[in-house]
Amino acid sequence: MSSFSEKMAEYVEYAESELKKYNNYAEENKAQVKLIDAMNYSLEAGGKRIRPVLVFAFCEALGAKKEIASAPACAIEMEHTFSLIHDDLPAMDNDDFRRGKPSCHKEFGEAIAILAGDALSVLPFEIIADAPELTPEQKVMIISVLANSVGRDGMIGGQVIDMENESRTDIDEENLRNMYRCKTGQLLAVSCVMGAICADASNETMRAAAEYGFRLGFAFQVIDDILDVTSTTEVLGKPVGSDEKQHKTTFVTLYGIEKAKELADEATSQAIEWLGAIDNNEFLVELTEVLLRRIK
Repeated sequence: MSSFSEKMAEYVEYAESELKKYNNYAEENKAQVKLIDAMNYSLEAGGKRIRPVLVFAFCEALGAKKEIASAPACAIEMEHTFSLIHDDLPAMDNDDFRRGKPSCHKEFGEAIAILAGDALSVLPFEIIADAPELTPEQKVMIISVLANSVGRDGMIGGQVIDMENESRTDIDEENLRNMYRCKTGQLLAVSCVMGAICADASNETMRAAAEYGFRLGFAFQVIDDILDVTSTTEVLGKPVGSDEKQHKTTFVTLYGIEKAKELADEATSQAIEWLGAIDNNEFLVELTEVLLRRIK
């Protein structure tokens, strides 16, 4: 096993173990067992855990211990999971499968799925506020950047653009880049920034972390577009062809697969350039390249 694979496995394993510390059953919440089950059903469904890995990797690359970044790493994975639960709903993408098993709303019903997503969107802020490893100043900064990345100007705003685009025929590259920046780039960028905050990085370093994350997010989403056309449900663990079914314009429909691959390559190269501001960036460089070559 390569050193990269070992480090990746270490980060993922640590993220998994830390996530299990939250959202547990207790006497005071026994009336909410179904909600807790639904939250954990989606939260523990697997996935690449890229966002917590980025939090840990930036924290360690900038000289701090990954344990300091536990709360924000868990928080970002909960926010991401909340978005997946809601994305799969009939009112959104109407997907019946996620990560190879029934979507949350297929397993627990739409109402509980909505509430499970809601709960996973707010629990992160409690976790960060209560984190003993973080200073008050770090908590305020992390809560601020996380809220911005999730809300109107971030992931949720990007989902609105995505939905509105389904009924438009005039979508151009600028529109798509803006949507990808909000819907996908914001959570990846804030993962990097939160790791930098945990390491008390400078403003310049935090900007480099954010710029890296936005370019990684663009490449990540374009690869998703390509896989939606070229992969299978068995490999991806979710339905393929969803973009075509929902009449979505993507970089694949706009330019074709080969041009989309070129754009993903270009964004990946730009992301790696921004890593030049980060010492000990070897793991992050390889992670960036691995995500470009991924098949699911």
